[in-house]
Amino acid sequence: MSSFENLRVVDNFYQTSLFFPMPTVVVSTLCEDGSTSLGPYSLVAPYYIAGKDYYAMLLCCRNSSNTAQNILRNGKCALNFVDDKPSTFKECVKLSWPGDKPQDKMPKCSFRLEKSLIEEETGEKRPQVLTDAIEAIECTWVRELDGAQDDKPGILDGYEGPYHDFNGITSKFGAHFILRIDRILMKRKYRDAIINGVKVSDFPPLPVDYGYRDSKNFWFHRKRRMHAELLPIRKQSLESVRYAANRADDIVKFTDDALQTILNVPRVFLPVVLKGCVAWAKENNLTLVTAEHMKIINDKRSKEKSKK
Repeated sequence: MSSFENLRVVDNFYQTSLFFPMPTVVVSTLCEDGSTSLGPYSLVAPYYIAGKDYYAMLLCCRNSSNTAQNILRNGKCALNFVDDKPSTFKECVKLSWPGDKPQDKMPKCSFRLEKSLIEEETGEKRPQVLTDAIEAIECTWVRELDGAQDDKPGILDGYEGPYHDFNGITSKFGAHFILRIDRILMKRKYRDAIINGVKVSDFPPLPVDYGYRDSKNFWFHRKRRMHAELLPIRKQSLESVRYAANRADDIVKFTDDALQTILNVPRVFLPVVLKGCVAWAKENNLTLVTAEHMKIINDKRSKEKSKK
């Protein structure tokens, strides 16, 4: 006998048929007049995380929303991750009423805004970012994916098909936007933690959102104490790693001390790791990778540390 009960899957299943933990993200976009509009969203997730020439996030939203219409128009947005104070969540809920126009809701909004770093550096017009955010991701919609480049704003009562599979207008009332990451912004305290290594006390107070339920309330809970669980190490033999390294490239080779540093890499990831090391060596005109070189390669934040 199963210990579970079946629950019917219905529309908006993530909040009607599940307890699905989500982030709370305030998306800032550019209106036609150049002003910034804000809308809170939870269906925001990493999309392209490795293996391509850019990184991307995914935003799912109603296609008639101010956010979707602005992205369809100019392709720019910022994903602002806010703190877990009840007053902050209350402000997000105030911004969430469907149909409210930016000119009506923005004058009443208490979130502080500041100019985009990209706009400061390049002059390119961008949505403002939340001064009160813990971190923000400045993005550009990759409109050419899935043939979505012809999707246009202006339809507020439902788009007719045919629809795209994963980018642009994906249903009568829905939209998905694959957003290229242009810049990640973070308050100094948390940026330093990522660069130097995180401790229990370094994690920011980000809320966990459980969505709109029972046609009445938005639900969330505040950050609780973080816990770390050590990953058990399964080391490969030096001989097996050397065998793979010798076949990674005809020119670039590794010392045994260098290979010792990657004995704990799972076998399925080893070719990718070696390929990355070979690419780094060629960029730096090296034919022999040592343990010292591996320290530099493994430290993805070495450039930031060298600037301190």
